[in-house]
Amino acid sequence: MNGFEKLLSGGDLRSLGKSDSIVLKVRDQNNFDELFKFLFHKDRIVVMRAADAIEKITFRHPVYLTKYKNVILELCRFVKNKELKWHIALLIARLNLSGKETGMVWKILVSWAADKEESKIVRVNSIQALYEINRRNEKYSKRFKLLLTEIKEENIPSINARIRKFIYVP
Repeated sequence: MNGFEKLLSGGDLRSLGKSDSIVLKVRDQNNFDELFKFLFHKDRIVVMRAADAIEKITFRHPVYLTKYKNVILELCRFVKNKELKWHIALLIARLNLSGKETGMVWKILVSWAADKEESKIVRVNSIQALYEINRRNEKYSKRFKLLLTEIKEENIPSINARIRKFIYVP
């Protein structure tokens, strides 16, 4: 056993605990597979920290997500906890999606980004994911710009800071 559960447990939702040490322990697909199972743990804290570690690991190794594409797509349709949702938003953008999958994901991410009742982190990460998807498939470019314009009018500093990043990026 790799001790992931012990490292992921304890504390509260305001702390990432020892999730950074897990990032160092995951060196191959098998380790990643063990960690991925914790996205379905009964403890919300464990799930959040596992999602954080998975998001950090797949920033450098997105291929680890390949076998979990369908699971992640299913999760994005039903996820409730904001701590998992904000990580799922970023993970979605790392997947190799078909045209139909991209359309489905696009709708979900737009709904998260535009939802004024949603957590600001979920909204910002959804905008980030939409940006990444748009970079690979410019057919969404006009819709993305329109969404940014609408959201910018809400005048939320954390969200507008992210939007400014996309407006000035070539």
